[in-house]
Amino acid sequence: MDKIFKISPNYSKKPRKKREIEFVIIHYTGMQSEIASIKRLTDPRSKVSCHYLIGRTGKVVQIVSDLYTSWHAGKSKWKNFKNLNEKSIGIELVNKGHGLGYQNFTKRQIRSLILLSRKLKKKYKIKCINFLGHSDIAPLRKIDPGEKFPWKELSRFNLGKWYRDDKKKLKFDQKIMNKLFFKNLRKIGYRYFNINRSNRSDIKIIKSFQRHYLPKNVTGKIDQKTYRISHYLTL
Repeated sequence: MDKIFKISPNYSKKPRKKREIEFVIIHYTGMQSEIASIKRLTDPRSKVSCHYLIGRTGKVVQIVSDLYTSWHAGKSKWKNFKNLNEKSIGIELVNKGHGLGYQNFTKRQIRSLILLSRKLKKKYKIKCINFLGHSDIAPLRKIDPGEKFPWKELSRFNLGKWYRDDKKKLKFDQKIMNKLFFKNLRKIGYRYFNINRSNRSDIKIIKSFQRHYLPKNVTGKIDQKTYRISHYLTL
């Protein structure tokens, strides 16, 4: 895996300890090209960056050193963590995104991502369950890396949690199922909702979960399969 450097000025200047790195957060760039993406990630006016960018050919570009906090996650929550920049490494995959013509991720991109992620996991002792998408930690604001991202494939390399479906029917009244679903999401780590009170923004939470675990069924509705997957992920 070849790696080149394009250093960004957009990072927190105080270094962090290796043990403080607990997450890897995966994004897509949402821009027209790799050149445009690097330009933005290294522009001091943008106030955004990441640690690594992976191009469509699989080329890896390091934007910020691992031991410095890059500005990739923004306002975010996962379990008891808030604003995950300080605790994470951010990886951007070059992809036009939903606004400009969402693309399939290339095989070379995913191969490079897996190689890089395995190295980071070993080096910083990152837990399998702490490989997440931007939309997992910021579901009200973000939808990347989106439903075309192959989470199931990554899970085969112990990068991210997946589920085992035994096909058992878990039938509940819809109202009860809704509440149980959000209880499961809270156990998994999702935030930005209230278990006891529904909100209009809940649909974004449901879609975020479905993009990750049920990418062919991003409806924003809690059906039996969506609930069942949430149940298995808590076991």
